[in-house]
Amino acid sequence: MELQPAETPPLADNVDQASPAEVAELLRFAPGDDFSAIDTAATPGFSGEKQDGRAAQQVDTELLSDLQERLYANANVGGLRKSVLLVLQGRDTAGKGGVVKHVVGALSPHGVQVSAFGVPNAEEASRPFLWRINRALPRWGNIGVFDRSHYEDILAVRMHELEPPSVWLDRYEDINSFEDTQVDSGIHIVKCMLTVSPEEQAKRLENRLRRVDKHWKFNPTDIDDRARWADYTQAYQDVLDRTSTDLVPWYVIPADRKWYSRWAIVRLLIHQLQQLNLDWPLGHFDPDAELKRLEETNRQFED
Repeated sequence: MELQPAETPPLADNVDQASPAEVAELLRFAPGDDFSAIDTAATPGFSGEKQDGRAAQQVDTELLSDLQERLYANANVGGLRKSVLLVLQGRDTAGKGGVVKHVVGALSPHGVQVSAFGVPNAEEASRPFLWRINRALPRWGNIGVFDRSHYEDILAVRMHELEPPSVWLDRYEDINSFEDTQVDSGIHIVKCMLTVSPEEQAKRLENRLRRVDKHWKFNPTDIDDRARWADYTQAYQDVLDRTSTDLVPWYVIPADRKWYSRWAIVRLLIHQLQQLNLDWPLGHFDPDAELKRLEETNRQFED
């Protein structure tokens, strides 16, 4: 049974929202599209302002939570072999951590797995680059989240010259094949590339430097990477062109407005889960008979 997002009473009468399927179409990246031309302050599929976006996301989160629980229940009781993997990529300060906190954090923790991929440790570095990714794939019935992902094994390796091009160039096809295999096995992959403007990134980096409680988020290499903006833009363009496929597309999310990127990702997850068309699984018992047994046990408490 496909559920639809409920209407959002706080929204102004003139605020329009695209459906989850429409949002997916609006944000889908087609190879050859110009990544650098995307308006990072745009709000495709949503005509309202910040307060409207937050209100709409709150309502959508209730629907997403319901769909998540259906997925978890069907896997744990009905034997469903399906899961969802949300892949988050983007420049420093693009808002990946905020998505984990405000989108994924609003879901029931019993059906969520979050993994963050930084510099490989000694064991990981000694293995094929997808080894650690395989170990973090979501269990059936779960929503998995990669805060950075296997794409770091192209992007970071390329930009920091950790391996020669002869190594990382082959990884585009390795990743495409890997993702196709996961989809065939039952893992639905939602890949989101968050993109911010250099002006917005500067504001967020300055905020991290001026606030003691944000210093832990800052790394001096963030400034080094920012100085190579055009080089990183080309690296992202190449990843999008070569790994946005019909089966596992990339969605490019304008992220200057944090409220919008979170609203959009909630809608993308809803779209993916709605395609599973899940009802609640039936229990292996007769509910009427069990209610009668329950009523009979109540008598012992009546005296």
